[in-house]
Amino acid sequence: MSYKTLEHTTDAIIEVTANNLKEAFQIAGISVIDTILDSSKVEENSSRNLIVKGKDLKYLLYNWLEEMIILTITDGFAGKRILLEITKNEDYQIEAEVFGELIDLKKHEFKVEIKSPTFHEMEIEQKDKVILKYLLDL
Repeated sequence: MSYKTLEHTTDAIIEVTANNLKEAFQIAGISVIDTILDSSKVEENSSRNLIVKGKDLKYLLYNWLEEMIILTITDGFAGKRILLEITKNEDYQIEAEVFGELIDLKKHEFKVEIKSPTFHEMEIEQKDKVILKYLLDL
């Protein structure tokens, strides 16, 4: 489906609309990458595997967004496409494979650094569509 950036003076507020939870988390991951750099210029020549856990869906979303920031800014990996599965046992868990390449700042056009996601204004709605809303501290 899609995501849109909502107006905010100093941070990025993202709202994701998707058909299901899995798709929503995939789009949320891409929204983090797109906020940091131009993902349209990323090629899929390698991949990284991630496992992310959360005690509930809000913690899972927070931890997922944080891992995507770490993967991009700290590890220097530019993602293009994400495959993931979400499971729930005692906690929620995402097992993901992110396809992309090492960051080249000239090629990928660095936009802005994200400090962290926040729980402030975070919303998860599951009805006909799944809507995620979250704030990224820039």
